[in-house]
Amino acid sequence: MHDTYFLLICVIVLATIFDFINGFHDTANAIATSVSTRVLSPKVAVAMAAILNMVGALTGTAVAKTVGSGLVETASVTQITVVSALLAAIIWDLITWYFGLPTSSSHAILSGLVGAAIATAGTEVIIKKGVYKVLAGLILSPVVGLILGFLLMMFLIWVFKRSSPSLVTNLFNRLQILSASYMAFSHGSNDAQKTMGIITMALISYDVSLGKLPPAGFHVPFWVIILCATAMAFGTALGGWRIIKTLGVRLVQLKPIHGFAAEASAATVIEIASRIGLPLSTTHIISSTIMGVGASKRLSAVRWGIGGNIVIAWILTIPACALLAWAICKAIHFVV
Repeated sequence: MHDTYFLLICVIVLATIFDFINGFHDTANAIATSVSTRVLSPKVAVAMAAILNMVGALTGTAVAKTVGSGLVETASVTQITVVSALLAAIIWDLITWYFGLPTSSSHAILSGLVGAAIATAGTEVIIKKGVYKVLAGLILSPVVGLILGFLLMMFLIWVFKRSSPSLVTNLFNRLQILSASYMAFSHGSNDAQKTMGIITMALISYDVSLGKLPPAGFHVPFWVIILCATAMAFGTALGGWRIIKTLGVRLVQLKPIHGFAAEASAATVIEIASRIGLPLSTTHIISSTIMGVGASKRLSAVRWGIGGNIVIAWILTIPACALLAWAICKAIHFVV
């Protein structure tokens, strides 16, 4: 019992660290366009994103339920399974942060959980329907974001085609503050819930190890919601400036109207997904809407080489984190 309790504490600590790093790593998702268009100063943008990330994280648990009970059989998961998944995701996030690649924390933790679960109890514990649902959302959502960003930008160009550039710039200087706020809120509503689901899964696993029956439903304790929301807010407050540069400056040159279109499109996709319990990659969404908005000017406006590097990092994340979590889980079991 003592060892099990110790592992539960390790899970909670690692999950909090992961949420912190997630906020740190994904600050760019909410504010890169606002900073690059100079609508907001970096300090103001980061402070705003931190507050709204926390508010968004307090608004629901549908995604947490999908993560905690929709991918693997909760009764077959051990604390070592969850520890391994978290370690793999943290290591991957730090590596990609170092190289300035806006990879997906969602891909990292979800694929890590699946890899660690297979190492623990075999492929039988995987809930295939849930995995297919999550994969479909993770794969299709960037396509939706790309198209929506392109269409919204084309619509705005049509609406303001006879307006003076100074009028458009002044208007969207103000509107982009709203779209950046919307993006930060939606980021918190989706990303923080993934860690809530992981911690709740670990709590259920701990109760099962003590001989208790699994609960009838998947309910996230209020203290877990507060913990995850706070950790992500603090991570966001410190920010990830390397990735902000990649998204907001290197990928495509943006003006306030482009930043508004990218943020509004991305936040809408993420917010809808959060309400139906679909865990998405906010990194994927904002990157794809930025590319869609850039392509509305002309295809050459997007630096597709940099976009290609981002896509390669996305593709590598799922197998890399699954294998890393599998290896970590096997190594821990071998040692203990």
